[in-house]
Amino acid sequence: MSLDTAFMGQVFKLTLQGVPVTLKIVLVALIISLPIGFLFALIRIYQVKVLSPLVRLYVSFVRGTPIIAQILIVYSAFPSFLAQFIGKTAFNIDPIIYAYIVFALNSVATLTEVFRSALQTVDKGQLEAGLLVGMTPAQTFLRVILPQALISALPNITNTTLYLIKNSSLAFIMSVKDITAVAKTQAAFSYNFLEAYLVVWVYYLVIAYVAEFLFSTLTHYFSRYLVAEPNKNWFQRLFSFRQPNTAVTNTQAKRAQFIAKEVNHVNN
Repeated sequence: MSLDTAFMGQVFKLTLQGVPVTLKIVLVALIISLPIGFLFALIRIYQVKVLSPLVRLYVSFVRGTPIIAQILIVYSAFPSFLAQFIGKTAFNIDPIIYAYIVFALNSVATLTEVFRSALQTVDKGQLEAGLLVGMTPAQTFLRVILPQALISALPNITNTTLYLIKNSSLAFIMSVKDITAVAKTQAAFSYNFLEAYLVVWVYYLVIAYVAEFLFSTLTHYFSRYLVAEPNKNWFQRLFSFRQPNTAVTNTQAKRAQFIAKEVNHVNN
């Protein structure tokens, strides 16, 4: 069996127009889900009445159902629901809006658990230490606890982003002209589906590598304030999928240095 390289080259050029659509879905879903996921995590941690059981039920439902089922439910049921309020206009909404909704809702459930686990990894004694040196609870949370929690959460946020990138390939089900949709359309004319899927594979692989590199660089940048680790050049960060070990951030020396730095910042 031989591959039609000429067709692959043609599809590669045409599929490029679907890259911005895929990136837009990923970015919008992250922008929506990050703050909501963090808010839901706080609701879970502080056991807010009424809201906490609802958030737990939502997270269990989303994480326990396949994303393709969520796509079909949102894409089929949501327009009918909106039609009761805005009429037939609901069926003329750009399908990418539904993609934003379904992928954001799915990511919120995952990020809720990511932030909740990250916040719980920070020693509770650091809140007491911040209060003892004159910081308010809000200042201690924002300047001491939150930065450490975010650093701990970055590896899992990276994984969530990578899953989101790969899951976005299902947006074609909602008639969104992303990378997969453009490639499938071109393959339908000549039945060269293998060549088309190989092109899709290359595109998603490159996007995943770029996202991995960006998050690895971000983690490396912020971790240097809490963790003493050897310097890595861009090549090592690009091909090193192991994130820095944040367990050592709980040592007494690092806690004291970090809190002292924030106290000085507040006093100044």
